[in-house]
Amino acid sequence: MQMKDYLDVLPEIQEALDHNKPVVALESTILSHGMPYPENVGFAAEVEKVVRAEGAVPATTALIGGRIKVGLSPAELETMCRAEDVGKVSRRDMATYLATKKNGATTVATTMICAAMAGVKVFATGGIGGVHRGGEVTMDVSADLQELKQTPVAVVCAGAKQILDIGRTLEYLETMGVPVLGNGTADFPAFYCRKSGYGVDYAAKNEAEIASIIKTKWDLNLEGGVLIGNPIPEAYALDF
Repeated sequence: MQMKDYLDVLPEIQEALDHNKPVVALESTILSHGMPYPENVGFAAEVEKVVRAEGAVPATTALIGGRIKVGLSPAELETMCRAEDVGKVSRRDMATYLATKKNGATTVATTMICAAMAGVKVFATGGIGGVHRGGEVTMDVSADLQELKQTPVAVVCAGAKQILDIGRTLEYLETMGVPVLGNGTADFPAFYCRKSGYGVDYAAKNEAEIASIIKTKWDLNLEGGVLIGNPIPEAYALDF
């Protein structure tokens, strides 16, 4: 496939995929645009450590030198963390960044695209984008939501940020046919808050039930992803 001509998968990740071992995609925007250097280097190492501790292989994504990277070498991770001339890339920007060989950090939408290209089915992130307040007038709607509609990747997140219109965000996802599951919660989380006041489509009992729902959706050839709300631990949570 032509898209494979642009894709570099780290050998450890490709081996895990070839042997049907769990791989978890991670975004790079949090590193390049969400945290200062060098704290972001330590953060990246800690996140990958947590993924490995759960028995999975981490796959941080980025666009570097005209290539889609699924899994980063230490030098590539340093490039993304230093964030010198590193842009923030969504679906609309991918072709431009690859053709011009510019370096780009992946958002939720682009991480999903990169993961799907490599065959990675699960992606863990912080908060997704959504419908902004007043979005019914401005049409300010994150591309993350449309990506969930069309790209077959399960996104585990801490919900949507409180600055967004969470009710309209969930309504948009319902319209797009995206299942919103709660991991042990009936209330959709709001990033730093465990509850938003809005319900999920289904409060799953545990991760095994979530996996069963995801598998069933894709067995039925229903397009798109699944959104899993995983609330922040109570020790770190804020009141909504």
